[in-house]
Amino acid sequence: MKKAKILAIVGSLRSKSYNLQLANIAKSIVGESADFSILDYSDVPLLNQDIEHPAPASIKRVRDAVVEADAIWFFTPEYNHSIPGVLKNLIDWLSRPVSKTEPNVIGGKPVAISGITTGMTGTSVSQDQLVTLISYLNMNVMNKPRLAVPNVSQQLNDKGELTLVSSMEQLEKQAGAFVKFIEKQKSMQ
Repeated sequence: MKKAKILAIVGSLRSKSYNLQLANIAKSIVGESADFSILDYSDVPLLNQDIEHPAPASIKRVRDAVVEADAIWFFTPEYNHSIPGVLKNLIDWLSRPVSKTEPNVIGGKPVAISGITTGMTGTSVSQDQLVTLISYLNMNVMNKPRLAVPNVSQQLNDKGELTLVSSMEQLEKQAGAFVKFIEKQKSMQ
């Protein structure tokens, strides 16, 4: 069977985002068991139906990346007990019909969710809201295991880089489970 293509979508645009660092650690864990790439969507405009058709070049580029992927892995922070605005905006664009005859590009995609934050509750609230949203959009969510890492300051090295001192094992379990989940979904098609 051909290697699965996992597209990571990080819910923060910050260049040193902890969730971007988490995605990069996940990429190293996945290793050769799947192709893993991280989507750059920093140029995606706010959704506006006045510019929807034809869609801006940045929207075509992110849609093409999603179409090529076998699965999506969201890495999301939690802003004010909610989904980050940039992530919601991207999902809104991806949920829109590509044309009058083509459906959205995310329906049916297998999904995993992880997140890390500075707060004490991890990203559980934003993850639950994300699950509600993407389930409505007919994405196929792997609900267990999920990873919501609290207190990021306890998982950093002396340079301020994420090392996952106490959460590495959970991320490894999630990565292994997600690769199997994707393979199962592909075999059912």
